Amino acid sequence: MRTTLTEQQIASFQTNGFVVIEDFLDGAELEHWRIVFTEAISNRSGKKFPDQNIKSGEADNINSEADYFGNVFEQLVNLWKTDEEMKKLILDPKIGEMAATLAGVNGVRVWHDQALIKKPWANPTAWHLDTPYWSFDSRDALSIWIALDDATLQNGCLFFLPETHTKTRLEDPGITKNMNAIFEFYPEFKSIDSVAAPMKAGSCSFHNGLTVHGANANMTSGYRRAMTCAFMPEGSLFNGKQNILSDTQIASLEIGDVLQDDTQNPIVFSRKK
Repeated sequence: MRTTLTEQQIASFQTNGFVVIEDFLDGAELEHWRIVFTEAISNRSGKKFPDQNIKSGEADNINSEADYFGNVFEQLVNLWKTDEEMKKLILDPKIGEMAATLAGVNGVRVWHDQALIKKPWANPTAWHLDTPYWSFDSRDALSIWIALDDATLQNGCLFFLPETHTKTRLEDPGITKNMNAIFEFYPEFKSIDSVAAPMKAGSCSFHNGLTVHGANANMTSGYRRAMTCAFMPEGSLFNGKQNILSDTQIASLEIGDVLQDDTQNPIVFSRKK
């Protein structure tokens, strides 16, 4: 893996809210990630979450418009919890160190991973933010997005609105079918030129959870597969939102508690040793 970050890459991430790292995986590593990805998905039998019976593409408590959103991408969450090989990949401390370095924090925990599969002719992913959905408030949370297939302008590559992470708020603007809905919440962003992030398979990007981002429709007959993981800064506090937390976990938490359950959010990298 190409895990050494340049000063230019760190500065670009902190200025723009995202960075693309070409050739993150070499050929053998990419093939291994693809094999683990495929087997981990197969073992889940279509279950979106490890502890719920909701199938990927069905309505859930986050979004009930299953007909449209179920055809944006197939989404399976926290594969690291149900597949030992995926766990080894997601909890790699070298990836965690990259995330911590880009975010400028001492350490990171897994918030959740996601397999994201844009099927042929899938709908676009409208502009949205990540962090406002999550059970903690942080301006430093971030995600890695690893392309397992070439992500192109035609099949649904990511787009970003640069520097928006410095201006967005922790309020949830939601996500709809309409690409322009975000501008009802942030009208000042209408004049920002988006940046496309096409990536060949094996490359990756990191983006801040408060950077506005989205993706094209898949206008091809092929698949666009990506493996992602969201990272929570070590020491983050519970804000009262359930998101991926179970009812049992919610019952044990009070607002302001440190989220440090290693069975739910294991440490990937920490400088506090």
